[in-house]
This record gives sequence, C-alpha cells and structure tokens, in this order.
Amino acid sequence: MSDATGGKSVPFRGGGFAPISRRWVGVAVFICLVLLAEWGTRSGWISSLTLPKPSDVLGTFQNLYVSGLLFQHLGPSLSRLIVGAALGVSLGISVGVLIGLFSYVRSGLVPVVAALFPIPKIALLPLFVIWFGIGEGSKYALIAFGTFTPTVVATYGAVDNVDRTLIRMGQSFGLSWWSIVRKIVLPGAMPGILSGLRISLAIAIILLVAAEMLGAEYGIGAYILEAGSLYDLERLFAGVVILSVLGVLMSAAIGMIERRLLRWRT
Repeated sequence: MSDATGGKSVPFRGGGFAPISRRWVGVAVFICLVLLAEWGTRSGWISSLTLPKPSDVLGTFQNLYVSGLLFQHLGPSLSRLIVGAALGVSLGISVGVLIGLFSYVRSGLVPVVAALFPIPKIALLPLFVIWFGIGEGSKYALIAFGTFTPTVVATYGAVDNVDRTLIRMGQSFGLSWWSIVRKIVLPGAMPGILSGLRISLAIAIILLVAAEMLGAEYGIGAYILEAGSLYDLERLFAGVVILSVLGVLMSAAIGMIERRLLRWRT
C-alpha cells in the first residue's frame, strides 16, 4: 500500500513465524511413493520377496473389508488402544501438572518417574500377564503404563516452561492461585502437553501391537503375527497400513484439538 505522498509501498512484515498447512503436498508425496513401489515391483527392480505390490496389498485390504475380518480385528484393537491410552494419558497429565505446581510432589515423584521412564515397556509384558492375566487387563495395563511416563515428563516440562513473567503479572493484579493456574499456567503449558501427547499415542500403538502378539485371538497385532508366521507379505503389509492409518488419524485429531485450543497463538 502506498502512502498519501506517493511513496513506495512497504510489505507487512509482522506476521510472525506461522507455517502454512499445505496438505496436498503430503498426499502428493505419498502417491508418488506408492507409484514408485508399484513400478519397482512390476518391473522386477524390487523383489516380490522383499516388498509386495501395493495393488496386491490393496486387494488384500479389500478382501478383509468384504469378509468382515477387518472389523473383527480392528474393533478389539481400537477398544484396547482407547481404554489403555485414556487411562495412561489422563493420569500422566494429572501427575505432570501436580509435579509442575507443587514442590513436595516434584521432590517425591520426579525420581520415581526418572527411574520408570527408561524401562523398555515391552519387556514388562510378561510381568503384566502375571499380575493381570492373559486377558484384556494386561493389555490395558501395558498401554496405560507406556503412555503414562512420557506424558508425565512432557506435562511437567510444559508447566515449567510457562513464562514466569505472566505468572508474576497475574499475581501483581491480585489473581487467586486457582485463577493463575486456570488462566495462565494451563493455557501456556497446553502446546507442550499436546506435543507430548503425539509421542505418547505413537508409543501406545507400538505397545498395542506387542500386547496383541501375546495371547490375543483378534487384533491388528495378532493379524500381523499370523501373516508374518506364514510369510504372507500382502496380509502383513495390509496390517501395517492399518496401523499407519491409525497413527495418521490420531495425529489429525490432535491437530484439530490444537487448532481449537491454541487459537490464542495466532
């Protein structure tokens, strides 16, 4: 825009660092990779013993849908994932906020969390089977425990990173402790909490597959284990695609939550 004196217009430079979402780019990259794999397997450049044709995997996925096996395996997996992750994430956020707000809680629980966090959660599966049985309880417990520790670490780290100047400003205006937590601390920590949630839910999918490979008749993990034992690459990759789609959907759901809760950042 030029001024009244006829001077040269100056572009607006105050937009900040705001990456623009271009979803079609990701879709285009994915399509290119699939087409490359299809061409490589059909031309013989990629061995069929290494990678199946994407078209054959799509046909297997279609057969799963038509036969109803897709929902027989997907239903139990979604149930285990939702229940286990909900328990672990809700408890992790609660404990993380308490650690971030109270010194005594921090002093008592941070060493415990630091001791639990590096433990490979899959290695604890036999222990959970002993404690909770071979049924659903051990699967819920494994997923909940696996999502709990990273959520705690991400949450109290996010609380610690809230700008203390804002907290002091709230105190200077006479806000109560609860008002400061509700209006300053929790909104300021929300970006870090949601970022940690992405990692926790990805871990939940990994642990879901591990739990279903032990003593589960139905589930995506059991389906992948059966396909791998038969060296059926089409079924194996169909199961992997289902897990990948679950991860994409969860990431998209968290993205929607971020856009709704973090509009104040724009």
